[in-house]
Amino acid sequence: MSEAEFSATGVRIGRRLRSLTRGGQVVIQDGRLVLLTSRGREIDSAPVEDVHALTPRFAVRRRTLTRLNGTGYFLTLRKQGTASAGRFLDALRTARERVARR
Repeated sequence: MSEAEFSATGVRIGRRLRSLTRGGQVVIQDGRLVLLTSRGREIDSAPVEDVHALTPRFAVRRRTLTRLNGTGYFLTLRKQGTASAGRFLDALRTARERVARR
């Protein structure tokens, strides 16, 4: 396994109005996006080319709407440090480009 291209901890992961975890983890590694609970259990994962992510227009800047395998998740990344929504979207875009070059 290679080093993760993006990793963020302390992420609130929710589906619709339901919060799945407040201390989750988001990892982009080896061409896959993985959502993990605070205990390390996998919530969902998908190849980066099948992931759709955006920042809703009137949402908090730390929040993204991410669709994996047809299921929508709200990810709220911590503001402090380097784990921001913009960095997540950039890492996802870069990972897609790497997979497309293969």
